[in-house]
Amino acid sequence: MSSTSVSPGPAPAARPAPLGGAFARVVSANLSSSLGDGIARVAAPLLAVQLTDDPLLVSLVAVAALLPWLLFAIPAGVLVDRVDRRLALGLAGGVRALVAAGLLALHLTGALTIWWLLLVVLLYGMLETVYDGAVRAVVPSVVAKGDLPRANSRIEAAEIVVQQFLSQPVTSWLLAFSAAWALGLNAAAYAVAGGLALALPAVASGVAARRRGGPAQPVRDAHPRPGRRAELAAGFRFIWADAMLRPLWIVSVLIGICHAAITSTLVLFVLERLDVPEAWYGTFMLAGAAGALTAAAVTNRLRARFRTGPVMAAVNAVGLGAWFLAGAFPLAGVGAVAIFVSFGCTTTWNVLVMSLRQAAVPNELLGRVHGTWRTALWGAMPLGSLAGGLLARAGYSTPLLVGATAGLAVAVVGHRYVAGLPDPEELDPEAGRPA
Repeated sequence: MSSTSVSPGPAPAARPAPLGGAFARVVSANLSSSLGDGIARVAAPLLAVQLTDDPLLVSLVAVAALLPWLLFAIPAGVLVDRVDRRLALGLAGGVRALVAAGLLALHLTGALTIWWLLLVVLLYGMLETVYDGAVRAVVPSVVAKGDLPRANSRIEAAEIVVQQFLSQPVTSWLLAFSAAWALGLNAAAYAVAGGLALALPAVASGVAARRRGGPAQPVRDAHPRPGRRAELAAGFRFIWADAMLRPLWIVSVLIGICHAAITSTLVLFVLERLDVPEAWYGTFMLAGAAGALTAAAVTNRLRARFRTGPVMAAVNAVGLGAWFLAGAFPLAGVGAVAIFVSFGCTTTWNVLVMSLRQAAVPNELLGRVHGTWRTALWGAMPLGSLAGGLLARAGYSTPLLVGATAGLAVAVVGHRYVAGLPDPEELDPEAGRPA
């Protein structure tokens, strides 16, 4: 009697391991802050349009939001590396709640002017440097290095759903009905975010670096604390000495300036050039939310199939090309598709850049490197925003055409370098990388 052996088929692909309860709590705490951010980012330009019809003054809202990254991001990074990161998140949320309450009071008393609005946006930006640095530094403490792209994609997706799918249409309609409701909800969201941040688990504090498969090792007090000037400069020294991070930083700054020129007066382009009613602005911008959410869902799969560098090089060029087409063909349908594509490409770029940086930088330097990175990146973007406001005086399509053309030139020059970037799991900040 003969027997036949049946060879089993290919084993099903193993499902990725859960990212853990600590990471889930970080995401939950971030959702309430994202709601406040989403309301603020929609309300500020729409309030500005009600307070002034000068494109340059409207563009100053974007300048005020980004300028704190030039002035405060590095000190914020030092703070994030010194204190319990949960405390930094709670402080940022609580103080932003007080600022939002002040904006509501100005509106209710009829005292709100474009200059008061710019001051509020500036304060929001100052506190965001602390919050953003802390939440990005928390992630490598609670997930493994190879899981960073997946974790960052989930954080991006959660922020997109809340900031754009929820906040954008709700804020636009609330502002059309009564600005007091939108501004009150903004203050409440920041207050809740501050409380949730303080309740995060101890592993999120950053006092000890979490190491998979072994006990937590103290990192902050392992070496004597340097002087204040040396501490402020530590992030810059690390980036500039790193052969991968230095050119990536430069390319990111140049591309960021071009995007800032494009988006600083985008609200005017949508309302005046595409003829979208003001009450429907947030709904129209859901095209960008859909693109960003789609990108957050597929970024890790694209990276796994094509590798980090080629994906980053591709989305850089495609996103800028979409902005150019929107400016060249100012139709609502073309604009919606371009916003979908551009926001999606920007999301993929951000997720992968963040994952590379988190994998390449030692835990004790994460806050300062992040602050230094954003100082140059977001600190330079007000220049692009001002340029966009000036260009918009020649026509609301002009910032899109000029900004996209300049960005594509940078993308072409930097294509070979960006396409050769490694995957995050190939990097080891403790071995052979500058300290």
